[in-house]
Amino acid sequence: MTSPILENKHYDEQSVFSVENMLREARRQKSIAEGNIPRVCILDPDGDIAAHLVATGQATVHPHWACYHTKLYVFTRDGMEYGIIPHVVGGSFAVLVAEELFVSGCNLLISITSAGQIVPKGQPPYFVLIERALRDEGTSYHYLPAATYSYVNPALLNELGGAFEDASVRVLRGATWTTDAPFRETEAAIEYAQTQGILGVEMEAAALYAFAQVKAKSVVCFAHITNQMAQIEGDFEKGLDQGSHDALAVISLTTKCWLIGSKIG
Repeated sequence: MTSPILENKHYDEQSVFSVENMLREARRQKSIAEGNIPRVCILDPDGDIAAHLVATGQATVHPHWACYHTKLYVFTRDGMEYGIIPHVVGGSFAVLVAEELFVSGCNLLISITSAGQIVPKGQPPYFVLIERALRDEGTSYHYLPAATYSYVNPALLNELGGAFEDASVRVLRGATWTTDAPFRETEAAIEYAQTQGILGVEMEAAALYAFAQVKAKSVVCFAHITNQMAQIEGDFEKGLDQGSHDALAVISLTTKCWLIGSKIG
């Protein structure tokens, strides 16, 4: 039996289809002038952070974003300009957008996605800084040979050393399970993840970390543990404004540590 996801990948070869060329054509077709986007950008798969920022008048559409599939919103927090893209769900979509962001001027990409609780670490909601992600999806295998996990860049992780020690929000560190099929999280699969000490299940981190490793880009992923996969009544509660305030606090603290680390480096 063959497995196309593991065959004919040729990891040392360049892709014929390049993100630079696609964005060139998008700008031409949509009459979008070239221009840089913010240095720090956010993937917001649930869309709640972006929705809050737009609803409160804090975010506007960025004029130079040429993606065919998404809108990039820009906002300022603590004197720092950010870009944020909502509803980028799943590894393949997340990596497609990440490729576009980094060639458009992004230097740090932060992903904050809702996740289901696997090994309980208290009552949700809380955050997990994802150190490694189980590669139970497809996109990572187009960037890296087969392995069990994708990992955050150790240098970037080191920069975030004590970022959350005094934070008003709870941020743990640990592993997650990245899946392409949230409605195929079987009892057996969950039990396996529990034996591996996995804290949550989400849909983007393994792919984003594989991309980041191959392309030498700064990407950090957070799982916002918000639910127990609808096994209880009243699940999926994030907090005030759908958890946007807590997520923005995590984003700000991450950015501050990254800026300090970048200056030292």
